Amino acid sequence: MFKKGLILIFTVIYSLVIAGCNDEEAIKEEVIQDNWKESPLFESGSYTMIGEEGRVGFIYEGSEVDKFYPNKTQKYMWHFWGNEDELIGDFEVLGTHENSDEELVIVSKTNNTSLSPNNGADQHFPTNMMLPKSGLWKLDAYIGERLFGSVYVKVHKE
Repeated sequence: MFKKGLILIFTVIYSLVIAGCNDEEAIKEEVIQDNWKESPLFESGSYTMIGEEGRVGFIYEGSEVDKFYPNKTQKYMWHFWGNEDELIGDFEVLGTHENSDEELVIVSKTNNTSLSPNNGADQHFPTNMMLPKSGLWKLDAYIGERLFGSVYVKVHKE
């Protein structure tokens, strides 16, 4: 009888611990997505950029000329700061909408075998980008197989 009681108590405690962990992960995911906000603007060279100053960004002033609108393809010049080892490799950008877990290829892999400094950055890549719907997007920039950094942008309604 004592063994059955002990097993029952252990099972109940174990179930509560597992349920608590699952709820905690769901809450963390909601908090992360609720805390998404557009990346700050910063100056580099003679340009205004959006992203993380001294790490990753692209030319963007937030004007009508370069604002994101659904399904509108525009040119953006990505810039990166770092050492040569981390700046050489295939370049790719994956995007995630604030209301989805699905990653979309925003910039297909581009072969990169040398440094190309520009506008005060150690590396740059010209791109064409299009985001399919309005809202906040996280753009994950990869060089090689490694996430280099993320830029959060707002896609405005038409």
